[in-house]
Amino acid sequence: MDMIQNSGYLIAAFLFVLGIKKLSSPATARQGNLISALGMLIAVIVTLIHHNIISYQELMIGLGIGTVIGVISARLIAMTAMPEMVALLNGCGGGSSLLLALAAYIESPFLTLTSAIISIISILIGGVTFTGSIVAWGKLSGTFGGKPLRFIGSQFINIICLIVIVWCGYMFVSDPMANAMMVYGVIAGSLVLGIMSVMSIGGGDMPVVIALLNSYSGIAASGAGFVIGNVLLIVAGLLVGASGLILTNIMCKAMNRSLTNVLFGGFGVIKSSDKDKEQGEVNPISAQDAYLVLEAARSVVIVPGYGMAVAQAQHATHELAEFLEENGCEVKYAIHPVAGRMPGHMNVLLAEASVPYEQLHEMDDINPDLGMVDVCVVIGANDVVNPDAIEDEASPIYGMPIIEVTKARSVFVLKRSMNPGFAGIQNPLFFKENTRMLFGDAKESLHHIVTEFKE
Repeated sequence: MDMIQNSGYLIAAFLFVLGIKKLSSPATARQGNLISALGMLIAVIVTLIHHNIISYQELMIGLGIGTVIGVISARLIAMTAMPEMVALLNGCGGGSSLLLALAAYIESPFLTLTSAIISIISILIGGVTFTGSIVAWGKLSGTFGGKPLRFIGSQFINIICLIVIVWCGYMFVSDPMANAMMVYGVIAGSLVLGIMSVMSIGGGDMPVVIALLNSYSGIAASGAGFVIGNVLLIVAGLLVGASGLILTNIMCKAMNRSLTNVLFGGFGVIKSSDKDKEQGEVNPISAQDAYLVLEAARSVVIVPGYGMAVAQAQHATHELAEFLEENGCEVKYAIHPVAGRMPGHMNVLLAEASVPYEQLHEMDDINPDLGMVDVCVVIGANDVVNPDAIEDEASPIYGMPIIEVTKARSVFVLKRSMNPGFAGIQNPLFFKENTRMLFGDAKESLHHIVTEFKE
C-alpha cells in the first residue's frame, strides 16, 4: 500500500511541476490548469484511500460535490470578478492549513519541539492568509473601499497582536500538553493581524498582496504537511510558496517598490495637493472622429486596463484590431504587469478573445517604440499610464514604471468618466495636448468605431 501511495505522490508531484511550467504561457495555460488539477485529484484519492479516512462512497460523493461547485463557480464567475475569486481561494488555502495543523495537534498532542514550532508557524501564516484574503476580496470587490484604512491606535493593535502571538506561541512550544489553550491565542492573534495588515494597504497594491497571500497559503500548507507527515503536501506547498514569492518580487519590481514599502508605505493615500491640483480642460472626441484618425494610422498600440474587463470589451477590442490590420495597420498590445486586479489579468482576458499571443508586448519592450506610434488606444487603464509616475516627485506613484503612452503622436483614452483609477489619484494624461477622451462604455465605443470601419 505504501508503494501505491508513494507512486501516486510521485506522479502528482510531476504533474504539479509540469502544470506550473505550462502556466508560463497563455497558449498552454489551460493545459497547465488541467494537468495540475489531475495531479491534485490523484493526490487526494491516494491519500484518502491509503489512510482509510472515509469510505469509497463518501469519497465519490465528496469528489462529485466539489466538482459541481468548481464547475459552477468557473462558469458563473465573470472575468471581472476573477481577482476576488483568487483572493477567496487563497483564503481557503490558508484556512485549511490552519485547521489541518490544529487537527493534527488535537489528534496527537505529544509533539516534538520541531513539530510544535512548525505547527505554530503554519497556524500563524494560515490565519493571517485567511482573514487577509477576505479583506483583499473586500477591497477588490469594492465592499471595503480601495483606500488604506488607518486610524489612531491601529499600530497599537498590531503590536498587541504580535505580543499575544509570540507569548502564546512560546508557551505552547515549551510544553504543548500543559499549555494547549495557548494555541487558540495564536489563532486569534493571527486572524486579527491578517485583517489589520491588509486593511492598511491601498487598493493599488492589491495585485502584489494577492501574489503574497498566494505564497503565504503555500508556505502554510507546506508547514501543515510537515506536521502530519505528508510529503506531497510539503512539496506542493513549497511549489506554491516559491512561485508566489517569485511573482511577488516581479510585481514589486514592476512598481519600482520594495515589499516593505508595499506593506507599510500606504500606496493610494491621496494628498490634498493631488485632490486640488488643476490640470486644465480635457479634449473629448467622438467615435466617428476617432475612426477617421485610426483609419489613417499605420501603427496602433492598444493598452488594456481594468475598465476593459468591467465593460467586457476584450472581444470588441480584438475585432477593432482585425479591421485595423486589414487596413494595413500594425497593431500591438502593451501589457503592464500590474494592469487589472491581479497578475496576468489582461493576458487572460485577451486570450479569451483569441488575441494572438505574439501581439502582446511587455512594458519594457514596448516603451522604446512608442515615440514612433501613430495612435495609442488606452482602454480602461489609468494608473499604469499615469505620467505623474515619472514627472511628479510628490505623487504617491512616483518612480513606478508605466507604459509611456504620452510619447505617441495621438492618444485615445476610452473611459466612462473622469473618475480616478483604483489608486485614487488624478491622471494628468487626460489633459495632455495629444490626448483625446472618448467617453462612454468602452464596449459600445469600440462597436461604434468598428461599425464605421464596416461601412
